[in-house]
Amino acid sequence: MTAPSADRLAELEAFLLDLNRASAAHILPLFRGEHGMRNKAGDSAFDPVTEADVGAERVIRRMIAERYPDHGVIGEELGEDRPDAEFVWVLDPVDGTRAFVAGLPTWCTLIGLRHQGRPILGSIGQPWLGEIYLGRPGAARLLSREGERALKVRPCPLLTEAVIATTDPETCFDGAELGAWRQVRATARLARLGCDAYAYAMVAAGTMDLVVEAGLKAWDIDAAIPVIEGAGGLVTDWRGRAVGAHGGQVAIAGDRACLDEALVALRRSAR
Repeated sequence: MTAPSADRLAELEAFLLDLNRASAAHILPLFRGEHGMRNKAGDSAFDPVTEADVGAERVIRRMIAERYPDHGVIGEELGEDRPDAEFVWVLDPVDGTRAFVAGLPTWCTLIGLRHQGRPILGSIGQPWLGEIYLGRPGAARLLSREGERALKVRPCPLLTEAVIATTDPETCFDGAELGAWRQVRATARLARLGCDAYAYAMVAAGTMDLVVEAGLKAWDIDAAIPVIEGAGGLVTDWRGRAVGAHGGQVAIAGDRACLDEALVALRRSAR
């Protein structure tokens, strides 16, 4: 695999920031306002989608088609278009729609870019807070209203000292997975729930140490991988292997030793 040149990567990264700004311009007027929520799961469950989700994805897709018509796209709301292309954008404009509907600023805009099947660029944006966590091979940084700074995970070799997170253990984990999570949580110092992808950004920023998730789709995790790895962290499945192209069970950590401790419990429910 031939990696994109430094100049090409810089061009794509600049476009990634443009996509964040354009999606934010569509999403922010709808946050804590008339967002047009509906339940796309019908009567069987609750899976909300809003005009922010769908409209922002349309905005991003239109910009990609105009700038890079040969690129593919995988998005949560509008499906796949050339998913086997050399470059493929992976989109979730509002990750954490439940938080969005509740007016909580922990939802994020996730935009990632694969090259020949591997995530090479990614961003975790929180436009209400004015933050974009940006990752590329070997580096990650935060762009905010205060300026720009490098992102670096913090050392935390012991799970007993870790601050950990998951989205919703009661709905995201099956029985065996829930047991594994409870074992990890019982060992950790502090656990937070319901942060969605914003918890991933906090691992990259060095304020959290471990995030455990299951049932993820590609658009839930692809964008975060370059951010976490660029900050010096790790993203694996529950067996400690690289995360596949379709998500699944995921562990995100800032310290290898802490991750290895958690995997002792997680491997028992790994698929």
